[in-house]
Amino acid sequence: MSITDAARRIDVVPPVIQGGMGVGVSGWRLASAVARAGGLGVISGVAPDLLLARMLQDGDPDGHVRRAIATYPDQVFVDETLRRFFRAAGRPESGEYRPIPKLDLHQRIDAVRLTALGAYMQVWLAREGHDGIVGINLLEKVQLWTPATVLGAMVAGVDAVLVGAGVPRRIPRLLDELAAGQTVTLPIDVDGATADDTYEITLDPRVVLRQPEVSLKRPAFLAIISSHVLAGYLQRDEITAADGFVVEGWTAGGHNAPPRRPEVDASGQAVYTDRDNVDLIKMAALGHPFWLAGGYGTPDKIGEAMAAGARGVQVGTPFALCFDSGLRPELRASMLASVRDGSANVRTDALASPTGFPFKVLDMVGTMTDPVAHEARGRICDLGYLRAPFRRDDATVGYRCPAEPADAYLKKGGDAADLTGRLCLCNGLTAAVGFAQERPDGSVEPPLLTLGADLAAAHELLLRYPDGWSAAQVVHWLQEGLPPTR
Repeated sequence: MSITDAARRIDVVPPVIQGGMGVGVSGWRLASAVARAGGLGVISGVAPDLLLARMLQDGDPDGHVRRAIATYPDQVFVDETLRRFFRAAGRPESGEYRPIPKLDLHQRIDAVRLTALGAYMQVWLAREGHDGIVGINLLEKVQLWTPATVLGAMVAGVDAVLVGAGVPRRIPRLLDELAAGQTVTLPIDVDGATADDTYEITLDPRVVLRQPEVSLKRPAFLAIISSHVLAGYLQRDEITAADGFVVEGWTAGGHNAPPRRPEVDASGQAVYTDRDNVDLIKMAALGHPFWLAGGYGTPDKIGEAMAAGARGVQVGTPFALCFDSGLRPELRASMLASVRDGSANVRTDALASPTGFPFKVLDMVGTMTDPVAHEARGRICDLGYLRAPFRRDDATVGYRCPAEPADAYLKKGGDAADLTGRLCLCNGLTAAVGFAQERPDGSVEPPLLTLGADLAAAHELLLRYPDGWSAAQVVHWLQEGLPPTR
């Protein structure tokens, strides 16, 4: 990779980056609206296979999904997918969604193809009808879906790939090889693996797409990090080097980097101190492009960020609460009302996420943080995006999640201490965007809500737009803080 190539890729990224939130909170509608307004519109890259299958089972009433996948290179698989999942009349009033194949180390081809098609659909729709910039956000922890998701996004022409919740040192090579149409190999983190073990997954884009040759645009890569130290580590080697960084503070919504000192207060919140704040002077001294996130969601803050050497900011909460977000409208209205009346309670829950990373939750009656709703739900793990691979005694690999039924987790060698306080993020976030699974007993999965701890932007926007706002209005409002161009 030449410096010129990296600079060319990163130079298309504008000052305002929209956060890649939840399972579909940052869906194609939001990303499209942000990109049209001059920001980087970002799609959540978590569970694209699940969203595609459930959109089709709900009847795809506006035809958007079918219009997008009609342009996909592998129409044989598109036809198979429509036969398997599309219901013209939607699901019955009471009825479960059909399950989809899970990905594991064996990477069964139908699961890989469904993931790639789902990512393609989201990016294609987000890019349709304009020349704005669109990205996709992935979690490093969800490794088994990474190659297929990135492939689908690249086939659709994605401009940027953002990866957080870990150390994404393998992503640059993955992007280079997929762009060249080469078979990619991604090492997989397996709990309990020894130095003699090798666990990895492979993907051949020509096989997945049923194309004799594949050549794709290489998108920019932005690593989402929480310190200048990690940025320096990634940039030591061309193989791991990012084109740019999103430097995220602990007030940001969703997953947060663990505090340097693993302390928890009486309410179960992770405790952060000044030691956890990013050293912006050292970050700027590295000389690499970066954007600031977490507490930088207002016009004055974007100016402050750029004065510190950043190229701009990444913002989540104002976009999550806008009309274009993927949140169910009634949930978004309730969230906005709680911000308006000052009752919104956002916590940095140290235990909620099965990943072990602290996770921001917004407490609300009827959601997964409601003890009554959580107790009634019980423990179910049927989606599996946050399952952790673990090494069995015979060197084969199993999968476990501390949010699954306790007996199952313990039989797999899990630590009983890990069971406390865990929530099913997979089902909760899916329910928040309107695709909640209905169980055989008639119960419906409760949603899980997340926002950033800094609600200043939402309060300021309410003064300007008392009845709510659009994504474009957020972008234009933030752009008011940009320094004047010469």
